[in-house]
Parts: sequence; structure tokens; C-alpha cells
Amino acid sequence: MTKLIIQIPCLNEAEVLPKTLAALPRSLPGIDRIEYCVIDDGSSDDTGGVARRWGVHHIVRHARNRGLAEAFRSGIDRCLAEGADIIVNTDADGQYEGADIARIVAPVANGEADICIGDRSVAKNAHFGPGKRLLQRLGSATVRALSATDITDAVSGFRAFSRDAAQRINITTDFSYTTDMLIQAGRKRLAIASVPIRTHAATRPSRLFTSIPRFIQQTGVTILRAYTTFNSLRVFVGLGMLATLVGLLPIGRFLWFVMQGDGAGHIQSLVIGGALLTVGVLVTTLGILADLIATNRKLLEAAMLKLRRIEERLPEGRAAASDEAASEVQRRRA
Repeated sequence: MTKLIIQIPCLNEAEVLPKTLAALPRSLPGIDRIEYCVIDDGSSDDTGGVARRWGVHHIVRHARNRGLAEAFRSGIDRCLAEGADIIVNTDADGQYEGADIARIVAPVANGEADICIGDRSVAKNAHFGPGKRLLQRLGSATVRALSATDITDAVSGFRAFSRDAAQRINITTDFSYTTDMLIQAGRKRLAIASVPIRTHAATRPSRLFTSIPRFIQQTGVTILRAYTTFNSLRVFVGLGMLATLVGLLPIGRFLWFVMQGDGAGHIQSLVIGGALLTVGVLVTTLGILADLIATNRKLLEAAMLKLRRIEERLPEGRAAASDEAASEVQRRRA
């Protein structure tokens, strides 16, 4: 039996949540059971109460606001614990068309993709202004290059992914999971598809960021961190080689003047060049160490994946007993 769980991260969405829930599909081809999961990320209104009254199957409550990335992580953990075979993430504000869930689920359900992204056709989307279109296209092009994927709408939050993909992805950012998830998926060689979807006009300003410059800054940091995490050797060795090459220029200048018999007045070139060469060697060494740490990360992720799958196969009682036994061992060691 194939179970689909549609998760909806929420922050003060009591007013619009009923319309969003009403638009969700009740049945889909190839799906035996559909359930809903609302992640109430510290809302001060009655978001959780609305979800309960509308019969949402699973509700995750954060006592205070933790941000979109943490809400996404909490939802994924809950959906996996509830036995989801496919997970869909959508927004609570009604930006996405509920009927299009069938479009993004189909490639995953058919085994054609591990992850399917809803493409909002940013270049010609009537709900986006010219500035937003340009920024979205530039950002997607950057993520596409860094993740080695062919996705045209990298920051779309409307996406479906298989159970295996959800288990393999470990979100590390505190801002937005979208670009972090894509870079990870690309570097882990997961199959990623993209399908066109419909969108509705925004009903309110974004709660993820307060201004466009803030969004660019946060997204840039997320992309840089994610790329460096999975390509540490390339990043640090590249920077080290750049520093070394720049350092050779003043050293070459100094040697030129030495051959001309005028080296005494240009010792500063030798000092600057030597300092840059030292920096280059140190940065390259950091790259090697970072690559070793990245290798250890891969081993830890593989162990985490196996542990998750073992826990899923354990009955609830045995899992609880296993947790108690592990806690007892830790107490004895302490």
C-alpha cells in the first residue's frame, strides 16, 4: 500500500489554512492512502486548532517559532515515522494549486524520480514582478550549476520526494531548505525531475524574509555553505592555488629586479609574495582536512540511514525498549 503524506509548514495561517486544506486532493492514481501533516511553527493564532477541526491526521507543534527549515525537518521526521512512502511539501498560503500535487507526485510514484520540483515558470509568471523574475532566474541558474542538476526553479517549495530521498537528505541550514536540499540531492546523485505547475497571486508578504536584500544574503550564505560542505576539497584547494598564484607575482617582480641589480629596494615584494604563498599552503591544507571531515560525514550519514531503517522495522514497543536500554548504557558509562 502506497501512502502519501502532504505536509504544510505553518506560521499564523489560521485564516487561510482552511482554503488550502480544502484544495488538497483526497485521492490520486497509484496512491492508496493520503494523509495531511501540519507543522505549527510557534503560531500565535489558532492554526493548530483549525488543523484539528479540519481533521488533519498529524499535527506537529513548536512551542516557539524555529523557522522554515526546522519546520520542514520536523515535518519530514513525522511523515517518515508515520510510514509515508511519498512526501509532498506545500505552502499554507495557497500560492500553489492543490490539484497540481498529482503532477509532482506522478514521477515519484512511477519510480522516474526521487524528487520532483514544481516549476512556477518564473520567466513568464504573471504573479512575479520583473525584479523578482530576474532574481529567481539568477538564483536558479547558480544552484543549477553548483548542484549539477537541471532544475529551473530552485527555490520552489512545492516538491515531492520518495521515502528514500527523505531519509538521505539532512537539512543543515536554519533559513530555507530549498537550495540546501537541491545541492545535497545533486551531489548524492538522486534523480530529480521538474514539472510545470500553476500558481496564485500572493495573499500577503512573505514571512520567510523581511526584504529582498535580506533574502539574497541568507540564500547566498545557504548556497555557499551547502556547496562547501559537499565540495570542500575543490573550494579550499582552489582558493589555495589562487593565493599561491597571486603570491608568485610579487616574487617574480622581486626576482626581476634582482636580475637587474636593483633588488635591495624591492624587498617588500618578496615579503608580500612569501606571505601569500604561506596562506596558499595553509588554505590547501585546510582543504585536505575538510575533505577528510567530509568523508567522515558520509560515513555518519550512511550509519544514520541504516539506523533509521532499523528503527522503522522495529515494533513501537521494541523501539522504546531499545531506547531505554541505550539510555541505561549511557548512564552507566557516565
